[in-house]
Amino acid sequence: MKLRLALAAMAAVLCLFAQQPLTNQDAFELYGRAVQLMESTSLVAPELARAGAPIIENARQAAATMRSLKRQHAGVTYTFLANLRAYLALADALPKDGPFARETARQFAELREISERAEANFRLLLQNREDRLRNPDRDDLARYAQANSQLPPPQPNRPRVVFLGDSITEGWRLNEYFPGRDLVNRGIGGQIVGEMLGRVEADVIALKPGAMLLLGGANDIARGVPLDIVENNLKAIAELAHSHGIKPMLASVLPVSGEMALDHPSETILALNQWIANLCRERGYIYVDYFSAMTDPSGRLRADLSDDGLHPNSLGYRVMSPIALAAIDKAALPPAKGKRR
Repeated sequence: MKLRLALAAMAAVLCLFAQQPLTNQDAFELYGRAVQLMESTSLVAPELARAGAPIIENARQAAATMRSLKRQHAGVTYTFLANLRAYLALADALPKDGPFARETARQFAELREISERAEANFRLLLQNREDRLRNPDRDDLARYAQANSQLPPPQPNRPRVVFLGDSITEGWRLNEYFPGRDLVNRGIGGQIVGEMLGRVEADVIALKPGAMLLLGGANDIARGVPLDIVENNLKAIAELAHSHGIKPMLASVLPVSGEMALDHPSETILALNQWIANLCRERGYIYVDYFSAMTDPSGRLRADLSDDGLHPNSLGYRVMSPIALAAIDKAALPPAKGKRR
């Protein structure tokens, strides 16, 4: 345990020196250690234990919230930091009969070091957030710009299909699961559907595919994007593709399991999937139902299909592949033609 904490502290120093926020795991370890130290040092004086109890509880809840979110949140980090500072200020203000014992003094010194690292990390989180807001390439069009420029036109009798999506699509090695097909992977991990909408022209239409298989929405759900906004963006992507002679195929959001269900409520996934299925039925698009094939009897993602409860493993992709292939075959794509306007 001590070795892990020492490594986490070292990683914290290195990350901050490199002007990068702590990794989520390093932050969780560091803040958990701070709560332990606050609890331990509070026992040295009855007044500190009494007055510090609500402050320690606030810090504990903030650390627990970040663990449940599985990511660092600037607002929650600030709450944690404010309570850590308040505890140290309280310890300094309370009258003492004499200096702390050596071990207690060492623990307070470690707490102050953690406070400094937490403050530096908080500033980096805010800076990164500001950088993202001011990023001129919000949708990450640069990601595939070179690959798109080098992609040859589709060949006759070998229609092209673009897979547009997030990390689940990005991690799918299409050439291994669909040999001999002209399938183009344009997934980018972490993207919401609104960012995919910003890439449709460059990463789909300009590549002149016969069809597009769109899988998105999981990140929107995790970030709390309202469903009507997700639905509007999915619909806009499908209509843009359709207007350019590209057959839209819209996939269901995959089920999740374990702790991932905290950020991806099953009722929200079901509601979005029902909307996608209805849209496909109304517009004549093809609905690609991964969800039904990947759920266990409780409605969660089958344990053997994922290693983290969210992203498919190799077996998960083997379940998805024939479903995607059946949809592509159902689209009955014509041979590739000349330039399409």
